[in-house]
Amino acid sequence: MALSEKSMDSISSWVNLEGTGEAFSTPLIYRFLEKYVPSLLRSITNVHIIGAHKVPMKGPAIFCGNHLGNLDPFIKILGSQRPIHFLAKEGHFDKQPNRFVMVSTGQIETFRGSGARDALSRAVDVIESGCCLGIFPEGTRSRRVEAPLLQPAKTGFARLAALFPDVPIVPVTLSIGARDFMPPGTILPKPWKRIDLIIDDPITFSEWAAHADGGSIDDSWVASMMDKSTDDRQREMRKLYRKFSDQLVNTLAMRGAP
Repeated sequence: MALSEKSMDSISSWVNLEGTGEAFSTPLIYRFLEKYVPSLLRSITNVHIIGAHKVPMKGPAIFCGNHLGNLDPFIKILGSQRPIHFLAKEGHFDKQPNRFVMVSTGQIETFRGSGARDALSRAVDVIESGCCLGIFPEGTRSRRVEAPLLQPAKTGFARLAALFPDVPIVPVTLSIGARDFMPPGTILPKPWKRIDLIIDDPITFSEWAAHADGGSIDDSWVASMMDKSTDDRQREMRKLYRKFSDQLVNTLAMRGAP
């Protein structure tokens, strides 16, 4: 079962999400650091990357994974071999030198009070510019102290996936070692702690939507949506977002997210 291009265009138009209209590009300082810092980090840390060959090396991609520690973005950049621009809470931008690091590497400030709408708009710019976006589906770092540490997913990344149905979504799973690497409340990392980073096969929203074990929708489902009111259509879309989000988090759990 497959969805026609016309059907996917209709689904994308129902997402109700737009970019800011401002072009996005990876800052030069980030491009420089990305060439040299990863090799240094690999030499001084105990990060084991599984599935690095599955990362799309050209075009936009959305990296989605669990969030255990403050250094998770750096670990995922090691595995991606490409610059990633993450949605990050506003607290990371409040004080120097954190703000300089976040701005100079093109990270996206997320204001919780606005429901992250502005951040999602800028995320659209990132993808439209052919860059890589990083999202933690849980929305924030897990504060849980006992397993399961993995939290339920938010649906913002599912909206982005539906808006760009042919952009690969890359599931990236971090093992418990990511929290041991730099436990909450500590200042210095423990680089000798082992971390397993598992990169799974990318999947696009269009592939997932048409799959029997995914969205399980077809062209006739899309055609039936045309006759619905805007509110009813959005209600059905929210069901798709929730199913996509839950399945992504379940994938992370099955791959070993604690």
